[in-house]
Amino acid sequence: MPPTTSRRELIKTGALAGVGFWVGLPLASRTVRAQGTTANDRLNIGIIGASGRGEGNLSAVASENIVALCDVDEERLNRVAQRFPHAAKYRDYRKLLERNDLDAVVVSTPDHSHALPAVMAMRQGLHVYCEKPLTHSIYEARVMSECAARYGVATQMGNQGHSNSGARRTVELIRAGVIGPIREVHAWTDRPIWPQGIDRPTEMPPVPATLDWDLWLGPAPQRPYHSAYHPFRWRGWWDFGTGALGDMACHVLDVAFWALDLRDPLAVEAEGPPPHPETAPQWTIIRYEFAERTTPYGVLPPCRLTWYDGGKRPPTELFDGERVADNGTLFIGEKGKIYVPDAYGARYVLLPRSQFEGFQPPPPSIPNSPGHHAEWLLACKTGSPTGSNFAYASALTETVLLGIVAYRVGKKIEWDPRRMCCTNAPEASRYLRREYRKGWEL
Repeated sequence: MPPTTSRRELIKTGALAGVGFWVGLPLASRTVRAQGTTANDRLNIGIIGASGRGEGNLSAVASENIVALCDVDEERLNRVAQRFPHAAKYRDYRKLLERNDLDAVVVSTPDHSHALPAVMAMRQGLHVYCEKPLTHSIYEARVMSECAARYGVATQMGNQGHSNSGARRTVELIRAGVIGPIREVHAWTDRPIWPQGIDRPTEMPPVPATLDWDLWLGPAPQRPYHSAYHPFRWRGWWDFGTGALGDMACHVLDVAFWALDLRDPLAVEAEGPPPHPETAPQWTIIRYEFAERTTPYGVLPPCRLTWYDGGKRPPTELFDGERVADNGTLFIGEKGKIYVPDAYGARYVLLPRSQFEGFQPPPPSIPNSPGHHAEWLLACKTGSPTGSNFAYASALTETVLLGIVAYRVGKKIEWDPRRMCCTNAPEASRYLRREYRKGWEL
């Protein structure tokens, strides 16, 4: 390579050259090594969304070279930048991505602004860590997965429970058939903890002097600023967030999705208050139906997964006297139950307890992770696999978002993943792919 070749071009060349080599391998393995990079080298990382959850992600990758920070709120940006005085500061991630010295980016923006910077980065050969849910729409999930595969970059979605050793042990138990075939799963969360089921505010307060409201809106339709949206409470608004389901299901459903290979539901039906045009509902119960599946661990029977939020819970009699946690999952098998009493799969309980006294789990078969962010950083440098790579994460996100589609359509939907359509509900297409504000198209 000539000495003037940029760092980005080196990475991009390596990525594109590697695509042919990885054809036929699982998408989880389709990461490539930045030319000349070893596990001990430090990556040049750009941070897109530096406050809130972004600040947590930033701390988790702070051992690398943080060369650029981006946030639409100047006050928040300046506060975080005090920790990284040598990092360049940006309000617009598009300007940050014009740099030629980046290896990777971390995207921690609101849901509606995940896909655009992530796709832009991958098309430039940059590795990407992106918060959950991976995208705001099913169409965006498809694009993210396709870009990750095409450009061979290391990717990871921020459902950090996927890297818990407890989650791995639960997956092993299920795959080993400890509770027998599983045809029924229940999962729930205590969210929302922000307003939902509300009307758009009519007041028009001034935009805070430190906030670039137009950049914050990004691809979303234009509307006046209000503190009802920024910060944090954006999660309940359809234009910006994906409600309680989108916020928590990529955590809570992860073990079930992983262990039972729950891809592409046949049908989805939602129950809740009448759909509101602006905001997610105060509660939902969503029922997913999955067909029989052939996996490396055997043929798995049809399965029904029921999701609850907003204070709704599975019937208490299913828990054999155990306290029902605020967030959790319950697997019901022919030989018993596995109860996961938290959002991140950190531990499990075999039920009924009396039946499993003295139980000895099978030897671990899924290697432990060095940590969710550490796993991604290592993948960026060496091409090692990540667990919640965008092939896996996009399929999980797509399944989650189908619950929102079913709720907003107001009837049971039948899903054709190949054609990416609801075969019995053509009106659902408006919820599968949104319109983008001019100048912010994907």
